[in-house]
Amino acid sequence: MNFEKIALHVPTILLPRPDIDLTKWAVIACDQYTSQPEYWESTKKYVAHHPSTLHLIFPEVYLGSEQEEQMVKSISEHMQQYFEEEVLVPQKPGFILVERQINPNKTRKGLLVALDLEQYSYQEGSQALIRSTEGTILERLPPRIKIRKNSVMEVPHIMVLIDDPEKTVIEPLFKKDLELLCDFELMMEGGHLRNYKIDEEEVINEIASCLARLVDREVFEQKYNVTDKELLLYAMGDGNHSFATAKATWEDIKKQIKDPSILSNHPARYALVELVNIHDEGIQFEPIHRVLFNVNFSDMLQQMEMVYQKKGCRIEYRRTGDLITKESQLQEFQQKNVHVVPLVTETENGVLIIQEPTFSSEVGSLQFFLDEYLNNNPKTKIDYIHGATVVETLGSKKNNVGFYLPAMRKEDLFKTIIMDGALPQKAFSLGEPEEKRFYLECRMISP
Repeated sequence: MNFEKIALHVPTILLPRPDIDLTKWAVIACDQYTSQPEYWESTKKYVAHHPSTLHLIFPEVYLGSEQEEQMVKSISEHMQQYFEEEVLVPQKPGFILVERQINPNKTRKGLLVALDLEQYSYQEGSQALIRSTEGTILERLPPRIKIRKNSVMEVPHIMVLIDDPEKTVIEPLFKKDLELLCDFELMMEGGHLRNYKIDEEEVINEIASCLARLVDREVFEQKYNVTDKELLLYAMGDGNHSFATAKATWEDIKKQIKDPSILSNHPARYALVELVNIHDEGIQFEPIHRVLFNVNFSDMLQQMEMVYQKKGCRIEYRRTGDLITKESQLQEFQQKNVHVVPLVTETENGVLIIQEPTFSSEVGSLQFFLDEYLNNNPKTKIDYIHGATVVETLGSKKNNVGFYLPAMRKEDLFKTIIMDGALPQKAFSLGEPEEKRFYLECRMISP
């Protein structure tokens, strides 16, 4: 089996020593709760002095703060400390089967592997085997690159989707007799996590063969009803900017190395990710809402009217009294060729009605304006919010505006990416904030 053809790499994964408290070790993805510093302060207090991935990541809530420089420096120091103190133990090269019980009624299955960054591009219009599902915000990469280029290891929260409706890759692995690696409760109501070891060559080859079948040309063209499209096997789910950071860092490393044999085996060529089947019952697409900070609302509406008019759209704003965000409540505003976006401010609730939109989705229509508005109003800031309750809390504060967006159908994702390319930035989320991947496993990225 040619693993390179399907961008698959068998990694040497590092796991904490048996004496490490895994509940304190594992923390949630750094790009969550970015407007809720109290979550991260509670995490700090809970972790205290114990070994933890909290000391190996940079929670984005602190971006631009006075703590940023010291925190970046501290990450490198802790990585070196954990390396010297053998806090992390190398496993036999292989994969890890992941079972995340989010709540008593919801479980998500995944497979931890490494993917080849040579077969990925975050450039617009990319036709690579691994593709972004949303536009990459290049301005978000430099702080991440600064951390990764000075790191000896990676600690991933990246989740990558595969489109496997017959459930041939991940699901059958749970029927095998695999060694249990860990079984513990995650902190901050994150649920329960079980990991299983996959290091037998026969099983690894079986996984690779099943992945390869997903991009067999005949199967691919029949599934998506296409004849002239490049193969797509992996689509970014969560951690798009982290994967893009790994790619950018790898491109910089390549410029400094002339020996092809070193390049082909360099650990930074690969990135550790969790593969998840988009058809897994534990996967739900949730919308990512928007909140603007430091906004003059009436002025924003005037600018909105001008921006959409230039685009050939008509915009109407209606006050609604009560906040309405449910599909059933929005039906009276919805017509053919219309996008409806509810919003909340300190003093009122309402809906934006975008008539004759030039984008296929509400998120595309709204983000088009927001990009223009933020460019012309540098004092205004934006945050991308998971969870409608947080939008109401933040959006109803003075000089803020919260926008609510609908969720997209997960079954449409791969066909949309193949036919139309990447979606607008922050178009969807894999579940609610507490469902995001927790950091646990590590991998060396320096030779």
